[in-house]
Amino acid sequence: MPNTYTQLYIQFVFAVKYRAVVIDALWKDELYKYITGIVQKQKHKLIAINGMPDHVHILVGLHPSQSISELLQDIKGSSSKWINEKGFVKGKFEWQAGYGAFSYSKSHLKNVIRYIEHQEEHHAKKSFREEYVEFLVEYEIDYDERFIFKNPV
Repeated sequence: MPNTYTQLYIQFVFAVKYRAVVIDALWKDELYKYITGIVQKQKHKLIAINGMPDHVHILVGLHPSQSISELLQDIKGSSSKWINEKGFVKGKFEWQAGYGAFSYSKSHLKNVIRYIEHQEEHHAKKSFREEYVEFLVEYEIDYDERFIFKNPV
C-alpha cells in the first residue's frame, strides 16, 4: 500500500508440545533455516533465531501485510509438517498451542539479539517457564496460570 511505513520488531517465543526436549543439535540449524525461509517468504525480516531443545525464540521485523497470528500459524504449521516429513523425532512432532509475542523499539534490538543468541547460557540459570513468566510480568500482560507452559515432568 502506498505511503505506508512501519518499523515493527516482535520477539516470538513458542514451545514444543508438552515441552518435550526433542529439538536436537544435529538438526536445529536446519530447522532455523527452514523457519527463516517461511518468515522471508511472507515479506518479514528474520533478525535472530535460537532456542533450546524445548522452545524457540525468533526476532522478526514484521511486515504489516500479515497478522502475527497468521505468521505464527505458518511458522508452527509448516515447520511441524517439515520436521515430521524429515523423521527427526520418534512419533509425531507438534508445537504447543499458543505463543508469546513481545514488541521492541529499534534501540532495544542489540540487547534482544544478544539475549536470543545466548539462550544456552541464559537457561543454565533459569528455566523456560521462569523466563516466560518474567516476560509476561515485565510486559504487564494478564495471564492465567493454568495456561502457562508447564515444566516437563
